[in-house]
Amino acid sequence: MSRTLIDKARQRLAAEDGAAANPWGGRLTVALVFPNTYHQAMSNLGFLTVYHLLNSRDDCLCERFFLPDPDDLKEHRATGYPLFSLESGHPLADFDLVAFSISFENDYLHLPTLFELGRLPLWAAQREARHPLLLCGGVCAFLNPEPLAEIFDAFAVGEAEPLLPGLIAVLRAGGPRPALLAALAQLPGLYVPSLYQIDYAINGTIAGYRATPPAPPRVARQWLADLDASPSRSFITTSATEFGDMALTEVSRGCSRGCRFCAAGFLYLPPRERSLANLVGQIEAGLCARKKQGLVGAAVSDYSQIGALQAAILERDGAVSVSSLRLDALTEEEVAALAASGHRTVALAPEAGSQRLRDLINKGIGEEQILRAVQLLAVGGIPNLKLYFLLGLPTENAADMDELLTLIGRIREVWLAEGKKRGRLGHITLSFNPFIPKPFTPLQWAAMADEKILEGRLKQLRSAISRIGNVEMICESLRAAVLQAFFARGDRRVGATLPILASGKNLRAACREVDLDPGFFVTRERGEDEHFPWEVLDSGVSRSHLWREYQRAQLGELTSRCVPGCHRCGVCG
Repeated sequence: MSRTLIDKARQRLAAEDGAAANPWGGRLTVALVFPNTYHQAMSNLGFLTVYHLLNSRDDCLCERFFLPDPDDLKEHRATGYPLFSLESGHPLADFDLVAFSISFENDYLHLPTLFELGRLPLWAAQREARHPLLLCGGVCAFLNPEPLAEIFDAFAVGEAEPLLPGLIAVLRAGGPRPALLAALAQLPGLYVPSLYQIDYAINGTIAGYRATPPAPPRVARQWLADLDASPSRSFITTSATEFGDMALTEVSRGCSRGCRFCAAGFLYLPPRERSLANLVGQIEAGLCARKKQGLVGAAVSDYSQIGALQAAILERDGAVSVSSLRLDALTEEEVAALAASGHRTVALAPEAGSQRLRDLINKGIGEEQILRAVQLLAVGGIPNLKLYFLLGLPTENAADMDELLTLIGRIREVWLAEGKKRGRLGHITLSFNPFIPKPFTPLQWAAMADEKILEGRLKQLRSAISRIGNVEMICESLRAAVLQAFFARGDRRVGATLPILASGKNLRAACREVDLDPGFFVTRERGEDEHFPWEVLDSGVSRSHLWREYQRAQLGELTSRCVPGCHRCGVCG
């Protein structure tokens, strides 16, 4: 028995503010698992909200599990001590339901380790009646569940608030595993993959899906219409996390902008926001724990009362932090609130260096707006700037790369000119991330750029940027990006690579062992009528709308913002 591991867990729990008490008697027990470390999990609002929703019920008890830190992982393996819950120290197998919250495809690699430490068979077909049911939630569950379809018993397709009541009612009713799965499959938003047969064409593409009754032909994503009906904030605060110095509050869900590469922008439609009164109440609760208030949403700057909300925080002697800033929505008042809150770095996302590529992705901004936003931040006293760009967008060419470098030069000129007036030059960080065509977006038909092409582009950028003062460049690992694309775009067959990849082998080696071609999933452009693995789900956005947007992207045509009642994508129909 490992006293060190238990003592560490007790110390963590003692340092938290807001964790739930844990009397087990007679309740449905849920193990909520985050497939990464405590440090990363405790800044995830979705994870914290589900934990709060479950423990707010009288008939349910939820406890947390995390991927052990590297040192703790070594101790688990050296001692043979199983993975245990933070609250009471119970192992995974003791719970009625084991629910994973997965937001990033690369975290799939941690699943074999978590199952090993949890003493659970990885594959659903190998688990017996004595084992708990396994549910996958989080954005990956309704982006593309298929790579994990032979691991999990069910997937939560959509947002937790409308899904949890029905799920808990079925599980509390009980019954043998087959009956439970059949009952879950009849609930809106619950996908039970064992009840679906996938047919493949000779060329390896998907020929179709066959649902076994009572499962529906497709599973429709569920979403909460009124955000005021359910709070989402840092119900537990701890300093041992990425944003440990602030309390987070969700301002809105969904985004009206329609950026064609953005999965979150399409998966969380329609755009919804909380009322100012609702948010002020949540902020006041957050201020009891932290002075700095982090505002979270796909497009925080688009919140209709952002100025009033920031003013309310400052009036209560709080400080403001935002998860995202929209270039063309930035105001002097917003910059002043950030500066007054002590922000030293603010991030903007031009996404592409050339106007042609910004139009392709429907970014809806021009160079003049980018430079104006940069100047607003510089004049407002923000000393450092971070800029996000995508690399390898469809049709990207040498001219686009030249325009990108020209834009960087002009941004630097504006930044340094204002810095000299203040007597402090500040710093610019350029973050480049490879473009990954994500499911349920207009660019889902596109191919990811070949790794060698991306390597060449990065080499060109490093060479040019290394000669520019006060500017540094960072880039996501190409290997990690390719792996993310493989799982984001893969079908049920790619799940077989998980134990091999987790053992340390690279993607090509893993695919050779299971007779798959990674390029088939990653760098292949899809045909108009091809069935996608993820289309066993219904996101609510019509395929015809996404295809039209893909055609408009190739023509460089912009599409106006989503507005209430427009009905063009199908979500509000």
